[in-house]
Amino acid sequence: MELKDKLDEVVTHIESARAMPMSASCIINRGQVLAMLDEMRDLIPAEVQRAESLLHDRDDVVEAGRREAEQIIADAHAERQRLVTETEVQREAVAEAERLLNEADQEVRQMRQEVDDYVDTKLANFEIVLNKTLTAVLRGREKLQGRHEMEQLGDVREDEPPLPGG
Repeated sequence: MELKDKLDEVVTHIESARAMPMSASCIINRGQVLAMLDEMRDLIPAEVQRAESLLHDRDDVVEAGRREAEQIIADAHAERQRLVTETEVQREAVAEAERLLNEADQEVRQMRQEVDDYVDTKLANFEIVLNKTLTAVLRGREKLQGRHEMEQLGDVREDEPPLPGG
């Protein structure tokens, strides 16, 4: 039985006691009330111990809550640091990527210029060779043309009467 139940029993016993006429007093059995009070006295240490246990449990719960809150805060700080670090790494990666792209663009422009210069040089050399070849072809044709003209003149001369004294 609990202390509260015993108190309720004492109160009920007193409320149900016979009242004295024209007085606020009542008649109660002294032995019964003293026995109930003794039982209550015996229950007090158990109730106090239970209350102390509850206080101790409460302290344990509060301490566990405090440790959990500290862990949550530590986890939040770690997560924040991870995100900050991740953000810094991302920023550095973006900067490095931009630097590499700019460097690659510069190399592409330089290579394109070198290739254009190389091709232009080769085409210029080819043009010179072609011009020499064309010149040689033209001279050959002119020689052939001249030979044909000479042969035609020779044919005409054969048809002509021989020159006197010849």
